[in-house]
Amino acid sequence: MQEDVAALERPLDLRLTWRNSFAALGPAFFTELQPTPLPSPWLVGLNLPLASQLGLDAGLLASPSGVQALTGGLAIAGTRPLASVYSGHQFGVWAGQLGDGRAILLGEADTLAGPQEFQFKGSGLTPYSRMGDGRAVLRSSIREYLCSEAMAGLGIPTTRALSVTGSDQPVRREEIETAAVVVRVAPSFIRFGHFEHFSAREQYGELRLLADHVIDRFYPACRTTDKFAGNAYAAFLEQVSERTAVMVAQWQAVGFCHGVMNTDNMSILGLTIDYGPFQFLDGFDPGHICNHSDEQGRYAYNKQPNIAYWNLFCLGQALLPLIGDQELAIAALESYKAVFPRELEGRMRAKLGLADAQPGDRELIEDVLKLLAKDRVDYSIFWRRLSGRVAGQSADTVRDLFLDRTAVDPWLLQYSERLTPNGRGLAADLMRKTNPKYVLRNHLGELAIRQAKEKDNSGVATLLGLLQAPFEEHPDHEAMAGFPPDWASQIEISCSS
Repeated sequence: MQEDVAALERPLDLRLTWRNSFAALGPAFFTELQPTPLPSPWLVGLNLPLASQLGLDAGLLASPSGVQALTGGLAIAGTRPLASVYSGHQFGVWAGQLGDGRAILLGEADTLAGPQEFQFKGSGLTPYSRMGDGRAVLRSSIREYLCSEAMAGLGIPTTRALSVTGSDQPVRREEIETAAVVVRVAPSFIRFGHFEHFSAREQYGELRLLADHVIDRFYPACRTTDKFAGNAYAAFLEQVSERTAVMVAQWQAVGFCHGVMNTDNMSILGLTIDYGPFQFLDGFDPGHICNHSDEQGRYAYNKQPNIAYWNLFCLGQALLPLIGDQELAIAALESYKAVFPRELEGRMRAKLGLADAQPGDRELIEDVLKLLAKDRVDYSIFWRRLSGRVAGQSADTVRDLFLDRTAVDPWLLQYSERLTPNGRGLAADLMRKTNPKYVLRNHLGELAIRQAKEKDNSGVATLLGLLQAPFEEHPDHEAMAGFPPDWASQIEISCSS
């Protein structure tokens, strides 16, 4: 027993080389502090494929010492924990200083997947917690853990989730819940809001230091470009705009609603970050609002592309002291308007199994989306059944999704004429790899959460496996690819976590 106690007092060695490059920026960017432990933590989920990709020992992570380390109760050798400061616009309003209110960056390490930052979410109070308690609840932590990996399985740029641990420590939200910690992994957790913070405070030296750090680490080509008269900061803004455009196009194509696209929730690397009141569409409703807190519908599904541009415009304003020329900044932002529609149309063509572009494709896409919206047809099931139709299944599997089965017939005929007979096999194969059978619907997450609250983590593990391979058939779990139950529409997801 004494040996076990001693083991829990020594820092855990994950056998990683830690760099802590963000900490090297200096104290203006963060506050150093240790996470606040949770009592008697247990492992809710451990992402074994990600652990393997990072070169981590899954057995060590699942050990008592590992679970303590993943929850913040045991130091990890070589890390330099800190909470970063940033600002931002929330629901379109300047909110001033924000920061990591419940997140603590452990540091950056060399892994088999390249340099990665590790971050706790839910690890206790920080100087930036404002009126919060620094904690995350089990409910939201499981949702983030699952959705991070669902997005990765879909090939959408995202932060990743290594683990989620739980504790019986009570946390008050709308009701009393229990606490949890997610360990998040990404090349960087720097947000638009980091740049807004220093620009708004006219701390231009820190603003330049931050921009140079990100450019040199992640956008080195901006140093040698001939565009924008060699202005590296304008080139940087353009690159961020293009990455963001690609990411949002992927969201729209798969029917993903982020729910809270504040500027402090936008990754400077074009990653999906901060999974709060997200949702994958059930019935297709372009104006769907997934966030119960979003009373004005600012972050509705069909508004996401314009909101992303609005957020980029805020980033452009923050970078203007470095760019030095408003015309260059505007020109850099224009790339979003070119890249987003091109990317979205390309992804929608792929959903239709169309490998090349032809005149009339845009109308074909727009027409089917109108049909889906008219009857609120289930978005994921429609695309998967259409994939089956192209592979040779009956057209009735598609027609049955519509209230008026004949209404879709003219479109199906037009679509059939667009597909060349000798290309149907290739089209079906492309569609099967593009249209997922499994997405993280709210009710699936809710069922896994209910089990986990009873200390049964099997639902989380099963769902994680499906979401990491969403295009496969998984015949033993066919029901999880079906229509949501009636009670699913009553699930309310808000910013509370």
